Amino acid sequence: MAIPKDLHFTKEHEWVQVDNDQVATIGITDFAQESLGDITFVQLPKEGEEIRKDDPFGVVESVKAVSDLYAPVTGRVMEVNQPLLSAPELINEDPYVDGWLIKVEMKEPDDIADLMSSEEYKGYVEEQQA
Repeated sequence: MAIPKDLHFTKEHEWVQVDNDQVATIGITDFAQESLGDITFVQLPKEGEEIRKDDPFGVVESVKAVSDLYAPVTGRVMEVNQPLLSAPELINEDPYVDGWLIKVEMKEPDDIADLMSSEEYKGYVEEQQA
């Protein structure tokens, strides 16, 4: 299971990469996609929509389950990974590069302080598997 060191993580298994303290790229973790199995559908917000930290912003469906996606930060959706809408399996193939979900212009850069580091997330996942 891959856990990149330069990302931040939520307890709901979303990851966040921050560029220039302003733009957050958001996706689901390798652990999440493995747990879900083959992803068959993704519902994402539209560009320009506002999302609020801890609120649902989309849905991922797989052969096993339907899961809400929770916003790790507050802000405006700048970009949606359009290829995912017709090829959601990209999340299974590479959740950290081709399988990212949305890019958000953050309103509250301090939201990142509430997220886990890669080491903290690794420990969290190990607890969940125990």
